Amino acid sequence: MLRDCLQSIYQNTRLSFEVIVVDNCSQDGVVEMLRAEYPEITLVENQENAGYTRPMNQAMRLGCGRYLLQLNPDTLILPEAIDRLVVFMDQHLEVGICGPKVLNRDRTLQKPCRRGEPRPWAVLTYFLGLSALFPRNPRFSQYLLTYLDEDEIHEVDGVAGSCMLARRALIDEIGYLDERYFAYQEDADFCFRARQSGWKVYYMPAAQIIHFGSLGGSRVQPYRSIYEWHRSYFNYYRQHLAKDYFFLLNGLYYLAMGVKLLLSLGKNFFRAEKFAGSRKP
Repeated sequence: MLRDCLQSIYQNTRLSFEVIVVDNCSQDGVVEMLRAEYPEITLVENQENAGYTRPMNQAMRLGCGRYLLQLNPDTLILPEAIDRLVVFMDQHLEVGICGPKVLNRDRTLQKPCRRGEPRPWAVLTYFLGLSALFPRNPRFSQYLLTYLDEDEIHEVDGVAGSCMLARRALIDEIGYLDERYFAYQEDADFCFRARQSGWKVYYMPAAQIIHFGSLGGSRVQPYRSIYEWHRSYFNYYRQHLAKDYFFLLNGLYYLAMGVKLLLSLGKNFFRAEKFAGSRKP
């Protein structure tokens, strides 16, 4: 999948760019493939699975561009997607982070690519299925923002880390990803800190990519991935949102998080195919 991802970048991007790949001690021949087929790429080889956040920071610290693009290897860049993100950022200097329209393999919208703040009501309506029942109602779809036109540009609270373009000036101001998040929610935290510093976060649908999803670490180490997802959201909520709520509500919410963690682990135990996260079509 990394080979296909790299081919799509080179074929569909006109701007001058550099590519940095961080390998988390993989065992599938990726390093050999990169050395043979892409010797110009900067390759960092970790001797352990360092998660997602730390390796992404390793890559970004090596980048020298005025923009830094986080990109998952299980993606395909569609024509001029990166170019269009950069043009939009060049034209809107108040925007610190911009994300494309992320598509599933069947070209439907991958809804988490534009998000609202994951506050208790937004999260509960999402996991209870109310947002799916009432996708056009802003009261019940505050997390995935399904009441917004997917083909229009919108300012949002967060975009997906699977493909996220950040301005160098933003990183100089707020720093890199928070490495307390082993994986998951690091993108939400990054967008939150950007907004707190006065920068805007935008969803830009003229730029499009395909993201296959759930094909990396979530399958190699599914139980750890489930645990890390819940741990990361707990840390995000406690760090950024808990102060806005009464302590009894916070206690009930933490209890709900723990119950959901146990249910998720139990559900995955009985799956024939183990993975963390939602299955993409």
